[in-house]
Amino acid sequence: MRLHPRAILHLVGALLVVTGGALVLPVIASLMYGAEGDLFALTATMGGSLALGVPLYVGLRNHRDTLSTRDAVLIATLGWVVVSAVSAVPFVLHGSIPSFTDAFFEMMSGYTTTGSTILTDIEVVPHGLLLWRSETHLIGGMGFLTLAVLLLPHGVSGLRIFRAESSPGQVVTRERFTARNRDAVVWLWSIYLVLNAALVVLLLAGGMSLFDSLCHAFGTVSTSGYSSYNTSIGHYDSAYFDWVITLFMFLGGTTFMLFYYLAHGNWRVLRSNTEFRWYLGLVLFFSVAVAAILWGQGGLDAADAARHGAFQVVSLITTTGFTTADYETWPHGAQMLLLVAMFIGASAGSTTSGIKVVHYVLIWRFIVATLRRSYLQPLAVVSVRLNGRRVDASVVHLALIYFVVNVFMVIGGGVFMSIVDGMDIQTAITSVIATLMNIGPGFGQVGPSHSFALVSPVGKWFLSFNMLVGRLEMFSALVLFYPSFWTR
Repeated sequence: MRLHPRAILHLVGALLVVTGGALVLPVIASLMYGAEGDLFALTATMGGSLALGVPLYVGLRNHRDTLSTRDAVLIATLGWVVVSAVSAVPFVLHGSIPSFTDAFFEMMSGYTTTGSTILTDIEVVPHGLLLWRSETHLIGGMGFLTLAVLLLPHGVSGLRIFRAESSPGQVVTRERFTARNRDAVVWLWSIYLVLNAALVVLLLAGGMSLFDSLCHAFGTVSTSGYSSYNTSIGHYDSAYFDWVITLFMFLGGTTFMLFYYLAHGNWRVLRSNTEFRWYLGLVLFFSVAVAAILWGQGGLDAADAARHGAFQVVSLITTTGFTTADYETWPHGAQMLLLVAMFIGASAGSTTSGIKVVHYVLIWRFIVATLRRSYLQPLAVVSVRLNGRRVDASVVHLALIYFVVNVFMVIGGGVFMSIVDGMDIQTAITSVIATLMNIGPGFGQVGPSHSFALVSPVGKWFLSFNMLVGRLEMFSALVLFYPSFWTR
C-alpha cells in the first residue's frame, strides 16, 4: 500500500482553495470597519493561498481517485497542519500576533474547535482578523476535510478521508446518514449551517450586533469557544444570551444523526437513542448539582445559580469553553464537578471532542455485564447492548482502549508540561485536558481569567499537537508514529 503523493498534493490544493475562499468574509469585515490595518494581511494571504492551491487542485485532478487508507490518514493530519499554518499568516503579517508559534497555536486551536488562546487582549485585534479567528471554528466544527469530500467524485477516496477525520464513536454507534458520501456531507453541513443561522437570528433579536452574533454563533454550534471579548459571554451579563447559547451548545453536542432523523419525521429516535438519553441525563445531573452548590455555598440566588451553573456545565461537557464567570472563584465542590465534566465530552457524531458519552456507556455496560457473568449468572450469555442492539466485543474493546489512551495522554502530557514549563500540577494536567479534549480554558495559570500566553514555545507546540490528536480522536494522528503503518 504505497503513498500517492500527487493525489495527496491534489487534496492539499483543495484545502488551500477552501482556505483562500473562506477569507472573503473577513476581507468584507475589514472593508466595512476600515482603517484597522488588517486588509493587506488578509488579502495577501487569500491571494497566496489561492495561488498555491488552484494549480495543485486543477493540475493534479486526474489523480484524485487513487487515495489509499494510508493517504487518507496522512491527509487528515497533514491537512490540519498546512491549513493552520497558512491561516496564521494574516496575524503575523498584521503584527497582532507577531510570533508564528503563537499564531499557529491560535489557528490550530480555532480549527480544532479548542478555543484556547494566547491573546491577552482580544478586543484590540481588528474586526477582520477577529472574524477570521471565529470563522476557523465554523469551518473546523464540522471537520475541515469534509469540505474536501465535496470536491471529490462519489467513491472510496472521499469515504476514506471522512473516516480518517471522523470520531471512533461514530464507528461505535455504526450509524450512517446516507449510503453516498457526498450526500451525507451535504446533509451534515446543511443541518450545521441552519443551526448557525438560527442562533445568529436569536442573538440579533436579543440586541447583539451582527458582527458579535456571527462570532459567537460560529463558536457555539461548533462547540469551540472563541469570543470577541476578553470576558467571553460574561461581557453581556445577560440571562437571555446565556440561556440561548446554553441551548445551542447542547444542540452542538448532540449527534447530528438525530437531527437527520428528526428532519425526516422520525421522532422516536430521541427515546431509543441510548447515548442521547445518557447525554441529557448527565447534563441535567451536573447542572443541578453545580447550581445547588452555587445557591447554597456561592451566595447566588436560585435563578443566577441555575443560569451560571447550567451554562458552565454545558460549556465544558460539550468542550465549548465559553464562560460567564471565573469558575475558579466558585466553591471547590462546583469546581470539582466541572473538572469531571471536562473529562466526559458530549456525543459521538457531534461537533464536540473529548472521550464522548457513548464510550462511557459501553464501558459501564461492559463492567455490569462482566460482574453478572462472573458472580451473579456465570452460565448466562450476557451481552452489551446499545440502541437496543447487541454490540460486538471488538467495539467494546475500542471504547476501552480509547479511554485508556486518553488517560495516558493526560498523565504523560501533564508530566511533560510540568518538566518543560515548570507548571504546578493543576495547571499542567488541565492544560493538557483543555487542549487534548479541545475544551479551551483549564484551571490554574490557564484558567478562564488567564490565557496560554505564558506557555513556552515548546509547550505551545506540544499543546498544539494535543489539539490535533484530540480533534482527530487519537488514532488517525497517533498511527503515524507506528512503524508498521509505513511498512505494511
